[in-house]
Amino acid sequence: MKTDIAAGGGHIREPGDTTRLASGLRLAVGRLTRRLRQAHAVGDVSLSGVSVLARLATDGPDSPTSLAELERVRPQAMASILAQLEQRALVRRTPDAADGRRSILEVTEEGRAMLAERRSESVQRLAAVLDDFTPEERVTLTSAVPLLDRLAERL
Repeated sequence: MKTDIAAGGGHIREPGDTTRLASGLRLAVGRLTRRLRQAHAVGDVSLSGVSVLARLATDGPDSPTSLAELERVRPQAMASILAQLEQRALVRRTPDAADGRRSILEVTEEGRAMLAERRSESVQRLAAVLDDFTPEERVTLTSAVPLLDRLAERL
């Protein structure tokens, strides 16, 4: 079954039709994000907070300024995200050994546990749906993941 990927119901017919591809990607990723977001309880950690936790868990401790740049948010927005994470004891702030005026944040064990639980729920929901896809469709999605990551990094 072929699905429309762009608003207006048109298929991408030509590889160079980047505007239609961009439109289709924006809509599809937006729907996917909304549906995954809807599955989590009110008052749960925001997607921005989860993204920061995941970055700290993967890349290690970092400064608020660096996190804001990496997450492409304003420093004030990052301060708010970090305050919420600190309040829930999901991250820990320590003085930077090299520059006492700066602070470094790291994910706590509670933060790692919350990430694992949240990933598990989302992954289980996605896996259940992917079970209904054909093997060929799953191969196509698998090959698209690195491209989507690269796209996200370049935006």
